[in-house]
Amino acid sequence: METQLSSAETTTSMQAEGQTIGGFVAINYITCAPEYRERFEYLFRTRAHAIDRMPGFRGMYVLRPQREGDPYLVVSHWESEAHFRAWLQSPEFLEGHKRGFEDLRAAKARGEQPPMHSDFRTYEVIAR
Repeated sequence: METQLSSAETTTSMQAEGQTIGGFVAINYITCAPEYRERFEYLFRTRAHAIDRMPGFRGMYVLRPQREGDPYLVVSHWESEAHFRAWLQSPEFLEGHKRGFEDLRAAKARGEQPPMHSDFRTYEVIAR
């Protein structure tokens, strides 16, 4: 008979074995119009780093797709979901997204399609 462990028991067991696990990851899949890709990359290269000041923030990667038409991935790693949710409600969130939000508003004001589309997903880290 196979024994099932709860999530807390599994975490405790893995920590006792010396493995560091845990955390929370948010991945934003961002599809950009071809003419917006250069601007999108510029926004991240010159980002405000506001997220870096947030408690519980562990790091971030911005990944460029290798295939045309695939989305960019913005992967942020957090100590917990609560830390991530606090960031979503923070002034730092607005500061970090200000220029992108302005681009979206400007496109809408001109009657154009948004230059980028976001599909957001979250994950719990179970192994490293």
